[in-house]
Amino acid sequence: MNTVLVNSERCIGCKHCEIACAIEHSLSKDLFSMLSEEVISKPRIHVEVGKDLLTFPNKCRHCNPAPCMEVCPTYAISRDEKTESVLVDPAKCIACSMCAIACPFGVITFEKTYTVRRSVNVKCDNCIDRQKEGKKPACVEACKTGTLTFGDVNDLIRERRKEVTKIVTKTLKDQMNPKYL
Repeated sequence: MNTVLVNSERCIGCKHCEIACAIEHSLSKDLFSMLSEEVISKPRIHVEVGKDLLTFPNKCRHCNPAPCMEVCPTYAISRDEKTESVLVDPAKCIACSMCAIACPFGVITFEKTYTVRRSVNVKCDNCIDRQKEGKKPACVEACKTGTLTFGDVNDLIRERRKEVTKIVTKTLKDQMNPKYL
């Protein structure tokens, strides 16, 4: 399964990912044109400010099993067989908020969309249309700090483990061989 991995230590809170996401999900796919659309697109990723003003891009994790999908009374939420992304069919969504209550990450919002022009579940879809074109999600492409990476979940975790191992090894080496001796 391809997914977006978040390396929060690299996030500087620039919100380029939010802007790129909103543009990608707009009717025009252009920032300036989007601002004059009848329904202005909202981002599906949200940069949150936490303890000590550290920032963290929060988005749907496309859980398996997905609590939001399990509680949806109209079956508006489903999993794409090819990408394994958890998707919302806005035409079926009745905005009952059951999915938002069930989501352990608090990433589901309800906004008007240009497709149905009423308030419905709005969450990350891993830019499924871009994936079909062989592109990365808009948020990943817009992230200049490397906070967001996209690829096979097992490959991304393997790479992250290597990074952590390097950091831990260097820290231990520095502690065992103090430079002041």
